[in-house]
Amino acid sequence: MSAKRILLVEGVDDEHVIKHIFGNRSLPKLDEIKEHGGVDRLLGSFSTHLKGSEDGDIVGVIIDADVDIHARWQSLRNTLIHLGYQNVTDNPSPDGSIFDSPTGTLLPRVGIWMMPDNQNQGILEDFLRFLIPTGSRLFDHVSSSVAAIPQGERRFSAFAEPKALIHTWLAWQAEPGKPLGTSITARYLDPDVAQVDILVSWLDRLFFL
Repeated sequence: MSAKRILLVEGVDDEHVIKHIFGNRSLPKLDEIKEHGGVDRLLGSFSTHLKGSEDGDIVGVIIDADVDIHARWQSLRNTLIHLGYQNVTDNPSPDGSIFDSPTGTLLPRVGIWMMPDNQNQGILEDFLRFLIPTGSRLFDHVSSSVAAIPQGERRFSAFAEPKALIHTWLAWQAEPGKPLGTSITARYLDPDVAQVDILVSWLDRLFFL
């Protein structure tokens, strides 16, 4: 059986965003992008995915840093160290982390990317904010509109505000309400920004170099 390139993500939004970035940046296809229906399922199956790999496999993980990037990183780091991976850093690399297979094992080469930028707390939608044109007057209006929601009518938490901002931005485009992935191909979200360059470089180094 030939070696596989597999990317693990939290949910379908992550899956579709990554697929459209691959398509817009002309990256080769992976064997599988596997969504897990949530971060807890991804974390719970991380060790199983690694131990079930074949010789030469490569496994990437894209996961939200959420409210505590250090705690999230430590959870992943502990799994890697327990399985015998060497030189697992105390903190994620700003350019995306990559760890080679432990010598003498069938464990895969592993890469980890923590949304949004491997350095700050946040979620997928925080990353997608990088894809909104800098200085956009429309996005300024989106931001001020979300901020002006009366306190008693604000139905979402402060941590979910990036979702409200992104989906309001997409609701005000020529074709309102496009899904996150197809919004990239429609160029409502720009896949050619520097932050996507960093993500694409990590994907390329992990899977294809």
